[in-house]
Amino acid sequence: MSRAIFKSTLLAGISCSTQLRFTINGSSFRAFGKSPSSSSSSRVSPMATSERSDAAAASSPSSSSPASRSATSAIDFLTLCHRLKTTKRAGWVKKGVENPESIADHMYRMGVMALIAADIPGVNRDKCVKMAIVHDMAEDGISKLEKSQREQEALEHMCKLLGGGPQAKEIADLWTEYEENTSLEAKVVKDLDKVEMILQALEYENEQGKDLDEFFQSTAGKFQTNIGKAWASEIASRRRNH
Repeated sequence: MSRAIFKSTLLAGISCSTQLRFTINGSSFRAFGKSPSSSSSSRVSPMATSERSDAAAASSPSSSSPASRSATSAIDFLTLCHRLKTTKRAGWVKKGVENPESIADHMYRMGVMALIAADIPGVNRDKCVKMAIVHDMAEDGISKLEKSQREQEALEHMCKLLGGGPQAKEIADLWTEYEENTSLEAKVVKDLDKVEMILQALEYENEQGKDLDEFFQSTAGKFQTNIGKAWASEIASRRRNH
């Protein structure tokens, strides 16, 4: 068999993906798959089979890696948190404050307060920062009568979006600890909550000429920590001297 005929036959066999038979020096050979009429199966290496399986799994819409599920839960949770940026704090709205701060605005400055506060023996600063950005996470501007139950339900829903993992548990534990005022960190953050409110009230009074004295009266004598008392005293002094 000439080389030209052999090459032509070989290429035709590859192109059609059928069994190729050829003869060299009187001996018959078969290669490249099987003919449509043949019942014998071709051999495929385990590595090739594994690569095809991996590729199929990766392209399957139903496949979901832990990282993908985690990303989905995180973005669902953060999307829900968007309302904290758009929901205005109810107290300012009721007093007719123009362009009042959002819940997220309030929590952000509280977080900064916890970050810059002087060291307090026995108080975990990092925990205070976390608690500050969690404490009003479930707030939605409802009345105090409904507040506790509704916030608890809202928080449980938000934590479910995170899949109930360790991060969700930490958020729930921090929120509960704050609500129940059961630790030094909770007492500090509760004071920061009041300090941030009266500081914001002073700023609105100065900027918009509002009388927001009720916010100062509602917090008078209710600070639990030295830092809370000191910062509140400084704000009151600036208000008197304005």
